[in-house]
Amino acid sequence: MSLLALPLTAFPVAAQEAKTAEATPAEEPARPPRPAKLMTLTRGGAPLERQFFGRVRARETVDLAFQVGGQIVQFPAAEGAPVDDGQLIAQLDLVPFQRNLDQAQVNLDKARRDLQRLEKLSGSNVAEVQIRDAQTTVSLAEIALDTAEDQLEDATLTAPFDGLVARRMVAAYTTVSAGTPVVRLHDMSELRIDIDVPEVLFRRAQGGDDVQFTAMIPGGTGTYELVMREFEAETAEVAQTFTLTLAFVDTPPTALLPGASSTVTASVMSEGGDAVLLPETALVFDPDRTAHVMIFAPHEDDPDVGTVVRTPVQIEIGDNGRVVMQEGPEPGTEIVATGAAMLEDGQTVRRFTAIGK
Repeated sequence: MSLLALPLTAFPVAAQEAKTAEATPAEEPARPPRPAKLMTLTRGGAPLERQFFGRVRARETVDLAFQVGGQIVQFPAAEGAPVDDGQLIAQLDLVPFQRNLDQAQVNLDKARRDLQRLEKLSGSNVAEVQIRDAQTTVSLAEIALDTAEDQLEDATLTAPFDGLVARRMVAAYTTVSAGTPVVRLHDMSELRIDIDVPEVLFRRAQGGDDVQFTAMIPGGTGTYELVMREFEAETAEVAQTFTLTLAFVDTPPTALLPGASSTVTASVMSEGGDAVLLPETALVFDPDRTAHVMIFAPHEDDPDVGTVVRTPVQIEIGDNGRVVMQEGPEPGTEIVATGAAMLEDGQTVRRFTAIGK
């Protein structure tokens, strides 16, 4: 049969089937729940949190040096190794110092003999001035002996505290002069963290205990409570910030070393009285400026996943610029704290806990 012999009604039917196929969209895959940072409504306001970069440091870092010059012949300190208080760090060649000590002892003995001889001859052929000169010589010899003893003792360098050898600054058998740094030693009795904070937070941290600090170590699990130890009483030249030195309340991770980075969270309880305070990022506005919040309704099978319900609230701006909720959800209700305007009513979200989680 030729194409011309086909009935004309076949073409409208085929066209209709093709149109129907185009009108039927393919099923879209279900979108994963969107992460949302949540907060619980409380009277008096939720704590305000800010995060700062912190650097771990030892309680003290000391560059140890000999008080005398000489050649290092013993250098048992190893980089990265712990040392105990009084443990040998390095020692110079003791032969020259022992020789000076022996010479000072001989000079003192001779000066004392000379003084004794002159005292026996006093009153006859010896003038009083000669006896006084001999006494002066004895005193100078005693001082020289004490100096030689101190130099012999200073030729041995020991750890002044329990610590960690950070770096050896010279090699063994190097001839060093007095005051040349030989070893850098960390006092590991208390690890601390330095952070730079703005002036407002510094005044609150300095004036009371209403600021709480916690640290999170990269690669670690959980957070560690911190307490303020010191602060620099001058600001940075550029950022107008103060440096706070914080210490771990509990034992820090054993693998934590000075120089490591950390994230320090400062929590400050907002001054809200009995009012319920809302962050601006939790509000969603209609075209008529009616304010709403997104209430989180968790699923029964998974409390970290749920849907958001758009709920109207009445707000006013307090004297301190904070948003106060006059009418709305009861305290204890979980709402979306950040990015609520980017969510839709009834959208499925999951609880945001950390980056990548």
